[in-house]
Amino acid sequence: MYSYKDRIKAVELYIKYDLSAADTVRELGYPSRMMLVQWYKEYQETGGLHERYIKQTAYTSAQKVTAVNYYLEHGRNISRTVRAVGYPVRETLAGWIDELAPGERKVRLKCGPVAQFSEEQKKDAVVELCTREGSAVAVAEKFGTSRCSLYKWKEKLLGEEAAQTMDGSNKPPLPADREALWAEVETLKKEIYRKQLELDILNKAAEILKKDQGIDPQQLTNREKASMIDALRMNYPLHELLELTHLAKSSYFYLKTTQTRPDKYASLRTEVKDAFAKNQSRYGYRRIHAVIKSKGTVVSEKVIRRIMAEEQLVVPYKKKRRYSSYQGEISPAVENLVARDFHAEEPNTKWLTDLTEFRIPAGKVYLSPVIIAGLIGSPEWRTLA
Repeated sequence: MYSYKDRIKAVELYIKYDLSAADTVRELGYPSRMMLVQWYKEYQETGGLHERYIKQTAYTSAQKVTAVNYYLEHGRNISRTVRAVGYPVRETLAGWIDELAPGERKVRLKCGPVAQFSEEQKKDAVVELCTREGSAVAVAEKFGTSRCSLYKWKEKLLGEEAAQTMDGSNKPPLPADREALWAEVETLKKEIYRKQLELDILNKAAEILKKDQGIDPQQLTNREKASMIDALRMNYPLHELLELTHLAKSSYFYLKTTQTRPDKYASLRTEVKDAFAKNQSRYGYRRIHAVIKSKGTVVSEKVIRRIMAEEQLVVPYKKKRRYSSYQGEISPAVENLVARDFHAEEPNTKWLTDLTEFRIPAGKVYLSPVIIAGLIGSPEWRTLA
């Protein structure tokens, strides 16, 4: 995984720091403590470290020839060959074919137009790749590209140090643009969390309190806010819910305490409902108060009125129609001479004007600009003036 130079550097720094693996890993960023100890033991026993690993093949030459011959004789399908022969993996078999039968391996060509990605899309894909929780293949499928293209974009955006890190070398310091990307990702995560919290509050208001989803949480009563917070406390911290609903912590716990107290008007509430039903829902809060008082119960009218409002005990009545003196048109309508035909062949054939209505103590008067134009300069105009 690591080059010879990197391993020697780690061992020498490990010895310099008096065999402190924590300080060595903290400064270099690699490797793990157990791997560092193994390198040190090898360095103590041999006086150095191995240059490179030589991987021993697990298959003989005859097995390679058998697998390649089956591939060439049975339709040149790698998957079919692996299932029939039982070995090796697809990538290894492809290497054997290129080695023993150059040019005979069937290569699948990709068809269709090549997708073009903008710089912003590439940057978003690299951010998703760096902060992923799953595999890089899933990120590539999400953005409609290949895994190889993702790492090429990452190398181009973050520099060659990122590619060396993927090869297993030492982790370089993060560039400034990478730090900006991380900061932007954290900001977006917080914003998404905040929006999800607001959405859950609106949904709970619609579900529990039977409110419209467009309701403003600030318009809810403190008791409604407390009920909504109780429903969301399992998913979100209490201080965030209190901050978003603008409810004081003391008010919340006071409401929780009052909700657990027994109703001191439980028996009175039953008497009010019985009295209201016994009188065919005709008694208002004053007469209900008189009935309760006649039984020897001392209680305020305000309490009776509040209980009836909470229990929705309303006396039904027929709404009266509002008085109106209007009896409809009593005179025939004037004939419509113009009929919206405003064209005239000669002057002074059609006069069109607006009317202005004035209310005076003597009644209503109407003023027209055409009449005023005809009166200007006349004896009547001088009289009016």
